[in-house]
Amino acid sequence: MSAAHAEATAFLLTGAASGIARHLTGALAARGHRVLATDVDDGALRRARAADGWSEAWVRLRALDVRRPSDWEAALAEALESFGHLDVLLNVAGVLRPGAGWASAEAEVDWHLDVNLKGVIHGTRIVGRHFVAQHAGHIVNFGSLASLAPVPGLTLYSASKFGVRGFSLASAQELAEHGVAVTLLMPDAVQTPMLDLQVDFPEAALTFSGTEPLAVEDIERLLVERVLPERPLEVTSPFSRGALARLSTLWPAAATRFAPALTRKGRAAQARIRKRRGSS
Repeated sequence: MSAAHAEATAFLLTGAASGIARHLTGALAARGHRVLATDVDDGALRRARAADGWSEAWVRLRALDVRRPSDWEAALAEALESFGHLDVLLNVAGVLRPGAGWASAEAEVDWHLDVNLKGVIHGTRIVGRHFVAQHAGHIVNFGSLASLAPVPGLTLYSASKFGVRGFSLASAQELAEHGVAVTLLMPDAVQTPMLDLQVDFPEAALTFSGTEPLAVEDIERLLVERVLPERPLEVTSPFSRGALARLSTLWPAAATRFAPALTRKGRAAQARIRKRRGSS
């Protein structure tokens, strides 16, 4: 390993075949960091490397099903073998399927909770043990504004992200005395394939009730300029939508008064997106 490689920050990312984690993989490598990019879909991960031009000198790839603790153990071992150290875990992988909670199938319940919540728990506890042993490390768990505000139409997703917040905040207190930071990052809708799949579902209207969705570059700036250097406990983006989400948590009954208007706004936005998509 070269001296430059030895000094670079080493990251482990999940869900790197698409969306936010795919962008962050390239962005972090371009900044001179070492990245173990993982995803449950190994083929898609390799196609992402080919399309985005990730250098093999800076980015290693590994199949990782976040639901499997043995996969996490193997990924941690590979990061340590490849980089000599691991500094930051980015738990980004997540899934979403719109629908009412009462109408959901058993498999959908398991899918949301196993990937979104248990995946974060497994990663945090397995990598966290290593960070405790080295008395240093930073775990960044990706939640959502749905970690703060219950979202009808995305009930299972919201439940899983509420769980991520509770687990992250409790873990942060447990790990702080060992020199390990935990940050919960809760963005509004981000322009990714996960957002695209919601356009055709009226029950996902609240996702589109804000202004323009965040770009993956916005998440990159937030991570690099604030989360990594300051290691805050939790961050929402944008601030205004985060404040509204916190209000929904404090006064759930009052929040229901705004839901019809926000739903109408979101459905109008969905219609505009579908119209643009049809004319392109």
